[in-house]
Amino acid sequence: MNFRTISIAIIVALIAVLAAFNWNALSTPTPVSFGVTEIQAPLGVLMLALTILLSVFFIAYVLWLQSSVLMAAHRHSKELQSQRDLADKAEASRFTELRGVLEALHARDKEDLIARLDVLEAHLVSRAQESDNSTAAYVGQLEQQVNQLNHR
Repeated sequence: MNFRTISIAIIVALIAVLAAFNWNALSTPTPVSFGVTEIQAPLGVLMLALTILLSVFFIAYVLWLQSSVLMAAHRHSKELQSQRDLADKAEASRFTELRGVLEALHARDKEDLIARLDVLEAHLVSRAQESDNSTAAYVGQLEQQVNQLNHR
């Protein structure tokens, strides 16, 4: 319980105690004027009844106000949740799109690397064939020189 609730409860209790102790004075009939007419009625009881009626209307208004605030908060909570869901879906979509872009870049880089390796391999094979041809030529030259030396 908060301070306001306790304060209101104390005030209501004080009014009830005051009315109980002074019931004879409250219920004593007195002339009550309504402007156009005048009647004999207990003015204290009339004022107490009007106070109770006002309190009932006040409590009903407070409850209506509180329920409308709660309904608005619930509606805002639903809207916030739907916006959060939309944001989550958008973020997931961006991640999916990013993954696609990264996979495409990876595939392109892989193709470029394979193409470079193919070029390097072809160059290496060419160089190896040149080296084999050079070596074969040197060996042939050496054999020819050895054959010439042996025939002399």
